[in-house]
Amino acid sequence: MSEIKTKVGHGLAKALGIKLAYRDPLGAHSDPVTRGESAFSVGTADTFSYLEPEPTTGEWIREHFPSLRELGIYFYNLFPFLRWITKYNWQWFVGDLVAGITVGCVVVPQGMAYAQLAELPVQYGLYASFMGVLIYWLFATSKDITIGPVAVMSTLVGTMITEVQSNHPEMKGPEIAGSIAIICGAIVTFMGLFGLGFIVDFIPLPAISAFMTGSALNICSGQVSKMLGETADIDTSGPTYKIIIDTLKYLPTSTLDAAVGVTAMVMLYIIRSACNYGAKKNPSRAKIFFFMSTLRTVFVILFYTMIGAAVNLHRKHNPAFKLLGHVPRGFQDVGAPNMDPKMIAAYANQLPAAVIVLLIEHIAISKSFGRVNNYTIDPSQELVAIGVSNLLGPFLGAYPATGSFSRTAIKSKAGVRTPLAGIITAIVVLLAIYALTEVFFYIPKASLAGVIIHAVGDLITPPNTVYQFWRVSPLDAIIFFIGVIVSVFSTIEVGIYCTVCISAAVLLFRVAKARGQFLGRVTIHSVVGDHLVDGEGKYGTIDTKGLPSDDEDRFHRSIFLPIDHTDGTNPEIEVEQPFPGIFIYRFSEGFNYPNANHYTDYLVRTIFQHTRRTNPFSYSKPGDRPWNNPGPRKGKQEPDRSHLPTLRAIILDFSSVNNVDVTSIQNLIDVRNQLDLYASPDTVQWHFAHINNRWTKRALAAAGFGYPTPASENGFKRWKPIFSVAEIEGSSSAAAHAEMMNHQREARQAELHRDDVESNFRSNTDVKSQSETIEHETQDTSDSRSSQDDKFSRDLEVSKAYRERPKVAVVQGLNRPFFHIDLTSALQSAVANASQHDPTALLQGQTS
Repeated sequence: MSEIKTKVGHGLAKALGIKLAYRDPLGAHSDPVTRGESAFSVGTADTFSYLEPEPTTGEWIREHFPSLRELGIYFYNLFPFLRWITKYNWQWFVGDLVAGITVGCVVVPQGMAYAQLAELPVQYGLYASFMGVLIYWLFATSKDITIGPVAVMSTLVGTMITEVQSNHPEMKGPEIAGSIAIICGAIVTFMGLFGLGFIVDFIPLPAISAFMTGSALNICSGQVSKMLGETADIDTSGPTYKIIIDTLKYLPTSTLDAAVGVTAMVMLYIIRSACNYGAKKNPSRAKIFFFMSTLRTVFVILFYTMIGAAVNLHRKHNPAFKLLGHVPRGFQDVGAPNMDPKMIAAYANQLPAAVIVLLIEHIAISKSFGRVNNYTIDPSQELVAIGVSNLLGPFLGAYPATGSFSRTAIKSKAGVRTPLAGIITAIVVLLAIYALTEVFFYIPKASLAGVIIHAVGDLITPPNTVYQFWRVSPLDAIIFFIGVIVSVFSTIEVGIYCTVCISAAVLLFRVAKARGQFLGRVTIHSVVGDHLVDGEGKYGTIDTKGLPSDDEDRFHRSIFLPIDHTDGTNPEIEVEQPFPGIFIYRFSEGFNYPNANHYTDYLVRTIFQHTRRTNPFSYSKPGDRPWNNPGPRKGKQEPDRSHLPTLRAIILDFSSVNNVDVTSIQNLIDVRNQLDLYASPDTVQWHFAHINNRWTKRALAAAGFGYPTPASENGFKRWKPIFSVAEIEGSSSAAAHAEMMNHQREARQAELHRDDVESNFRSNTDVKSQSETIEHETQDTSDSRSSQDDKFSRDLEVSKAYRERPKVAVVQGLNRPFFHIDLTSALQSAVANASQHDPTALLQGQTS
């Protein structure tokens, strides 16, 4: 069957004019007798018979498309709770119960407060809180995350509702919020199902920090006027700086609400500070202080609710300060959300910002707490979780929800054990929706504003963190300040786009302007101790006496360092050029279309500076010169470059290259042709080291790399293939046998030394007896040593015979002799092939 496919494929390629063996010396254009393998003896033909197969299209399809079994595993993994729900136990339940109730007590007042940020009645914050925690645990890979209303997302939803209603007053806020949740949920779910969670990784930490800080400043500035009870109508959806100016401008209009709001906010900070101080002074009661600090929001809201009820119990229609008012009992907006196309078109321009907020806030929080609590989240599965939560939430009246930093921190510290704690929180919220709505009437609005300011204040990046940004990467610190400034003087959405775009531009610039390094060889010595040299002026405090030469060589080896010491190595160390006319070049940031030209331009420019043309008289007439190399001015001589070597080989270090593309490979082909003209009539050999991807090898081989470049149209120059080989017998290999013999020799020497020591401590009471004893012991020792020497000689002969026929195999394929396992083997091959054509170059390389 395979033969038929091959014949059909070859026939189709011939009909279409496709060259299957392009520049392949082991293919159609090679010598069918020698194939360049004359350096190997017949006896080693079987040993070196490995030909590395190229990856096929079928393999690519199998790698990128799942099998039926993998599809089954994929659908099973969509519900991670199936892996742990059957192991659920009472100990887990106790931890989940405590954490669930704690978070539930916090999410109720926060949910109502955040609903006001979204320009919605407070009950919609409770609906969103209930649906988020109820659904998330089914899809969660994080035990700590709490899904629900958050300040930043609520503010963004409020801005979108205000903008839509300015053009379409007939549209209701809850309907707009529900449709936003459906659209965002659908987009995020799609991304999660198709494994696109890695997209969040393109948003760096400085951009996230700038977004959170700018949003926190915007939210706090918008709540100050409500906390102070200012009677002026201040537009809190505008730029932050303008909100601050208007708040200060209308400060004289403050009412009695300021007494309630300011004291509520101050009380929250005092309770938190007191609990933190108490936990430090009494570590044994730290858990108690933690729960007291966690429930401070509930305590403050209840305290001011009692004040509101006491003051306004008989003046509901004319309260002394603004109250929350009537909150409907139960779920009043159950049903399918309104998906009016006209409504969606009105806020479509702000959907990208809403999706970004859902993604980065949730994933950043879940990853952070996963690292703290020693587990790993699946970003794509987390996108499915928040996507489904937002898809189903609007059917009960919820608006967009995502992970909350403050409630997640509380849940983690409360000792949550599994995601099932979300059900406990949902029960607490459900009780609040049906049993506490009458109490909610007396909650002062100013106190809710104080709660919001207190909660959001933790999102502002502290100065010490910004200083660490500067220490690690000044450019990232600049991006942070740009994001914050844009958010303050424009809008949150523009701040998001600005930081993301700047970060992407910096990334692309770094990739496009990546610069490779030319490497040289340095011989290093391994030393032990505080001093680099011993008393005799020799390297090392490692005792190499008595070690075989192979063991001594372990402490002296060659490494490759940048010639210009750009990696920070000691500039006093002289890095040797590996060989005249041979260059080792290392890529630093991958090798793809954005940076291919930048890499190769620097490569060619440096080669031209440090080599000369092989044929200096190729321009016999001025008219033969190209326009970009017109030669010296009239009457002046060409600069003498005879002392420079000719170009012989280039070694490319692909250790940082995982994938290549058509653009980068075509760029290499162009450079090869350019340098072949420069080195004509010789050809430049291209060697590659550390290629870690089979598809990269296939791409290079398709472009004619991996084997010697033809010297002319008639064939190849003779070349010496040098391959890396390894023994294939493991513990039975010659190396293992030699190590065993070394241990036996050490044991024999220790035994002889012990016999000598014992013989020196014999009893000397009787001289005659002592003489006889010594004589017998000497004879026995001599016989023992003779016997052991004979045994050791026989072992050495066995070891020598064993070494003569080791079972080895090449590490990489015969068909690609210029793809090397490391730089050392690449350099050996390049030097061997360069020296056989020019013995003077070899002598020059040895003397250097």
